[in-house]
Amino acid sequence: MFEKEEWNQKKFLEYKKQLEKDDIEVLLVDTILKPIKGAEGFTITYNPFEMKNYKEGTIFVFYCDTGKSSLERLPFYKSKLPEYKCISLRGGRAYWRSNISIN
Repeated sequence: MFEKEEWNQKKFLEYKKQLEKDDIEVLLVDTILKPIKGAEGFTITYNPFEMKNYKEGTIFVFYCDTGKSSLERLPFYKSKLPEYKCISLRGGRAYWRSNISIN
């Protein structure tokens, strides 16, 4: 699950479901101020000061338009939030499909 630094949408949804059974919160982090339609209930805006209020161990999955910038900036995000897992969303906002769900 954590061997790669990026998850696609399907992996995000699968892992989110698995981890929340263990009481680990998994959130999308909007770094571009463009919300993803259909992901409103589990998306926050990037703000490291507010993000530090989340329980230690929370997993933040950062996204941008294409996934390239969030992956390149991942070391920076990790340095700002060392007590949290930080992942990049592969394909970013552009590849998010609102009709994909995990049962």
